[in-house]
Amino acid sequence: MTPMKRKRVLAVVAAGLVVAVAAGLYWFQPWKLWVNETVQEALPVAQVSESAAPAPKKPMIVATGELISHEHETSGGVRIIRAEDGSLVLRLENLDTSNGPDLRVLLSDAPVLPGKDGWFVFDDGAHMSAGKLKGNKGSQNYTLPAGTDLARYSSVSIWCDRFDVSFGAAPLTKTP
Repeated sequence: MTPMKRKRVLAVVAAGLVVAVAAGLYWFQPWKLWVNETVQEALPVAQVSESAAPAPKKPMIVATGELISHEHETSGGVRIIRAEDGSLVLRLENLDTSNGPDLRVLLSDAPVLPGKDGWFVFDDGAHMSAGKLKGNKGSQNYTLPAGTDLARYSSVSIWCDRFDVSFGAAPLTKTP
């Protein structure tokens, strides 16, 4: 091979490696393993909404759950609260999990299974995103859309949409 061809081949290989490394960094976002985002939100203040369900006299907890670990070590509590205005708020309390790319909070009809059996099930049946995870640590609120039927959902998952895997999940227990 002539020196000129060798330089061209090396340039093409080097360019390919740069593209592959850039794509890998974008896809996996490995720096998030060392970066924590802590969010501490108070319970939300009631907002007036014409389409909300009949308002209780004070905020009420309508469902609870405790997170278990799946793909990543995860702990904390889940509460679904009917606010004074009748709106529903999903609250993560004392959340502690790993950071990752494209994390979401999902309501799902999937059962919470321990170990690898529970990693991939939360987007299979009925599920709804409550929004992007605001932080991988702390307490945070997610207002659920008006008309959300909690009877359809039995669990909450911290879901990595990029890799379709649960970081952790909680079975929901409805309160009377």
